Amino acid sequence: MDLSQAKVLFDAEQMAGQLETMARAIAGGEDQAGDLCLVGIRTGGAHLAQRLGALVGRLLGAQPDTGIMDITLYRDDWTRQHRRPKVGTTNIAFDIEDRRVVLVDDVLYTGRTVRAALDELMDFGRARRVELAVLIDRGGRELPIQPDFVGASLKGGEGQVIEVLLTEEGYPSDRVVSLPR
Repeated sequence: MDLSQAKVLFDAEQMAGQLETMARAIAGGEDQAGDLCLVGIRTGGAHLAQRLGALVGRLLGAQPDTGIMDITLYRDDWTRQHRRPKVGTTNIAFDIEDRRVVLVDDVLYTGRTVRAALDELMDFGRARRVELAVLIDRGGRELPIQPDFVGASLKGGEGQVIEVLLTEEGYPSDRVVSLPR
């Protein structure tokens, strides 16, 4: 990814504050830590789910179960994007039946990624409640999907891409940037 034209929207300190606020809201639900689980959508959402899980665990005094899902084969556009899609692993090593599941992603835009995640999640059981946590909500929905927990809302134009850059992915510091498409 060419970051030479990137405009920094949020730095590491601002992102940490957004995640802390989101964790407090998630922990403020009526459920105990044992009923709560977080599932991150690969790749950025997976790292954010780990971070949120640690923050929520500190607040509740017990670490919630945290998993990762790869939604590649559940996407409605995967055959258009790649002849041979690169499929990652899904790791949900706990039962979601009758539990509060918080899906976590880095950026919410059209809603299609979340739709695919919901389809895959249903293959793992019937959660009591499914909520959505996103670091960035950029509007532009094509499906009726809304987040329950949001770090920041940004209305980017169609000519812009918003990327969440994380140290877990090899970047020197956490940042949210805007790039021309």
